[in-house]
Amino acid sequence: MCLITIISPTQVFAETALNVYMNDFYSKSNEARQILKEIENNLKEGSRKKVCSRQKEAARLGLLANKSLIKAFEMEGTQPPMRAIKASQQRWESILNEC
Repeated sequence: MCLITIISPTQVFAETALNVYMNDFYSKSNEARQILKEIENNLKEGSRKKVCSRQKEAARLGLLANKSLIKAFEMEGTQPPMRAIKASQQRWESILNEC
């Protein structure tokens, strides 16, 4: 019984930290994509209101999402898919620097 009590909290804390990073990744990347969709719709309607500042905000969120994903892989003890992450990083940096 004592052994279960000692081991269980450690597993719960490890899962929680991993979940925090994964949730942060999904939350930020979804928010960034949503901003870009809104910008696209606004442009189709002919509105350029705050396009650049919103685009930069989306890019910052995307870059932060990538950092959270890398941390999640580190927490898991596995190698992150760096090729895909670097491609994503370049895409977000491009969006950030286009304005």
